[in-house]
Amino acid sequence: MSEPQQGNGTPRSGVDDGAHRRLAPRPLHRPNVDPNQAAVFGRPAGVPGAFAERPPLNGHRGAGVQLSPPPPEALSTAFGRPRGTAELLQRPPLDVHGEPEVEPVFWEGKPAGDAWRDPGASAVIGPPAVTEEPAEKAEDVRSAPGPQLSVPELLFGRRVKPMGLALLMVAALLVGAAGGVVGWLLGKVDNPLTDGGVTLAEVQPGKERPVGSVSDIAKRVTPSVVSIEFKGANVAGVGSGVVIDGGGYILTNDHVVAPAVQDTSAKLTVVFTDGKRAIAQIVGRDPKTDLAVIKVQVDNPTVLQFGNSDELAVGDTVLAIGSPLSLSNTVTEGIVSALHRPVTAAGENGGPQITYDAIQTDAAINPGNSGGALVDSSGALVGINSSIRTETGGSVGLGFAISGNYARKISQALIRDGQVKHADMNVNVRSASAETAEGAQVQNVPEGGAAAAAGIQEADVITRVGDRTVRNAAELTVAVRNHEIGDTVPVVLARQGRELTLQVTLRSD
Repeated sequence: MSEPQQGNGTPRSGVDDGAHRRLAPRPLHRPNVDPNQAAVFGRPAGVPGAFAERPPLNGHRGAGVQLSPPPPEALSTAFGRPRGTAELLQRPPLDVHGEPEVEPVFWEGKPAGDAWRDPGASAVIGPPAVTEEPAEKAEDVRSAPGPQLSVPELLFGRRVKPMGLALLMVAALLVGAAGGVVGWLLGKVDNPLTDGGVTLAEVQPGKERPVGSVSDIAKRVTPSVVSIEFKGANVAGVGSGVVIDGGGYILTNDHVVAPAVQDTSAKLTVVFTDGKRAIAQIVGRDPKTDLAVIKVQVDNPTVLQFGNSDELAVGDTVLAIGSPLSLSNTVTEGIVSALHRPVTAAGENGGPQITYDAIQTDAAINPGNSGGALVDSSGALVGINSSIRTETGGSVGLGFAISGNYARKISQALIRDGQVKHADMNVNVRSASAETAEGAQVQNVPEGGAAAAAGIQEADVITRVGDRTVRNAAELTVAVRNHEIGDTVPVVLARQGRELTLQVTLRSD
């Protein structure tokens, strides 16, 4: 290790301040340069510095230097130096005598070898940047634990007299004891529901009635189903009806209003679910399909909407609503047991035979349900309850309703015209069955009718009308009435062992 030196390079003692050693800079090492490398990478001959002097352009030094244009005269006047002076914008401060102040050198008086000012000074191994504090001082830094809060200060935020705190606790105990005594006395009062010898049955929360449930449908539909009372000198009874129009039109069965027509002293009275009563007038009747329309004067009635009965399927849930056995607002539930069931019944007092295409249901239907509503699971009207089949006189799960689509067609005609005309072939038939087929056998063919014009003969067995199979006489009537007057439909029949198809143009009955 070389000896320490002063800042000017002269050797000095090995200790600078008596505590730290100063290291002298390493000697400059200049290795020999290979002449071949110097010839390749060295400066060209005659070039003393790192960059060669720029050659003069056009024979004049600096002729190629592009200088900025002189500033505008307005800017030079505003911001330039006054004419005839060389003062700069930054001027040194002046003392009280007007002389420039000279900042003294802050290292003045220090040796020239100061390590902070002499770039050639050697490095110094100095003391550590952080020193350990004495143990006594470290202990003094620790703060002593502060005063702790008392219970009154913690609870009330300020000091409270002990006597006041004690009185507060005594008052709280007295209030609690008094409440306990009152509760005990009330519990001792004789109450059969709180008697220790009685076991109460558990009660579940109230039953929910979601949208679409039977209770929901009944709540929405029953206001549109009415009871129809007829009372006269010789007749009295109760049936049902359905409000189908806001003008007070009510659809019901013809056999419900027929007694009131036959007895001129009888009156028809409509009773709504809210107890309101109104006298009804007959708008129109159709005895052949057992449908009729009556009308009442009523404000803001609840009208039942028609559904599409053609979309029903066997097994669909249906509700029958009416007044069976004079019990108004009765709701029974069942399913669709069959569709397109031809139903026939004798006419009232020798009138024409009743025939209609029925929906069969096992919903309980009893006398008084006639004319009431058969609704589907959405609450739409899909049928008019009309009859039951029984051997005991009571409901045995064989109820029949006129299909809603056909009932709407008939009711519209009754409201518009007061009567209904049906399509007809004008032929008398009876039900026939054989080992290989069944159908409606022609008994006679009146002259001038649709059947005679198409060439239908006696003894022909009709098996199909349009797209509907005919298995008996009632089904032939229903199949024909499903078409309009003037329609030409294919009729398939059997004649002397051969199958024929005739085109029949239907006429009015």
